[in-house]
Amino acid sequence: MTKQLFPWGSEKRYNDSSSHFKAIFEGKVQKISIDAGFTCPNRDGSRGIGGCTYCNNRSFNPDYCRTEGTILRQIDKGIGFFASKYPTMRYLAYFQAYSNTYAPVKVLREAYEEALSHPEVIGLVVATRPDCLGEEVLDLLSEMKERCYLSVELGVESFVEETLLRINRGHTAAVSKMALQKLHERDIDNCVHLILGLPGETDQDFMEQARTLAELPVKSLKLHQLQIQKGTRMAVDYRKDPSAFHLFTVEEYADLVVRFLEYLPQGMVIQRFVSSSPAGMVIAPDWGLKNYQFVALVERMQKERDSWQGKRYHPAL
Repeated sequence: MTKQLFPWGSEKRYNDSSSHFKAIFEGKVQKISIDAGFTCPNRDGSRGIGGCTYCNNRSFNPDYCRTEGTILRQIDKGIGFFASKYPTMRYLAYFQAYSNTYAPVKVLREAYEEALSHPEVIGLVVATRPDCLGEEVLDLLSEMKERCYLSVELGVESFVEETLLRINRGHTAAVSKMALQKLHERDIDNCVHLILGLPGETDQDFMEQARTLAELPVKSLKLHQLQIQKGTRMAVDYRKDPSAFHLFTVEEYADLVVRFLEYLPQGMVIQRFVSSSPAGMVIAPDWGLKNYQFVALVERMQKERDSWQGKRYHPAL
């Protein structure tokens, strides 16, 4: 029986990142998370204080990723997790914690150069905010792109203006769109982070955001279900009024992901469907599910519905 291949050359019904990265690097690559000690403009008072209401960076920083270790030491510890299992693995230095373009260019350059000085690091992944991409920073990123693989991960989180205000994001949707355009003009790879389920948003909002993404020069996408994390302002709000939040069941969220993908262009790489934080840090929802199990559920739903990424995508005229 002939296997059905989709336009991205895979049997999978979405453009998965594993196949994408294998094609780029001709082998396995792994991101090594780094905490370089940066902060955010809505934490230090330049745009706000307190940070985003949902954010607790400790929920996604691995144990080896601590600022008391130098960047090279963090990389060595990270590689130690993977090297024995995958001896031919190559690595990308993932500047993950907070906003990793929010510092003087001299400081950013020193951090990036230290990571690239590691003999097993072949590229950089830089996580930041859309409002932290000034021209000097973009010049530096353009320079780095000519030397190694580089991708910029943008925490967009939502394109709904009311939501951005509610979560104390500190920038507008227009700023996110402009940042993506500036990266595109410089041919810098990007990955957008979007949270589905933020308070006040509806199914109509989710589908509209999928259509918005489809009209922008987005290379890759990471989707996150809303999780209420300990130690956040959102946790306080949730305890006060849980009815103000709709936290998806596994089946509800899988259904949403399947429908969301149908509006995305086929060239957009999907890096993640769900976020996974340490169980001890999550207040709700408690799915008790591994990432691969959720991926299998999405793939089964897609097959049952004869659904695939781009099924409802129509390019803007």
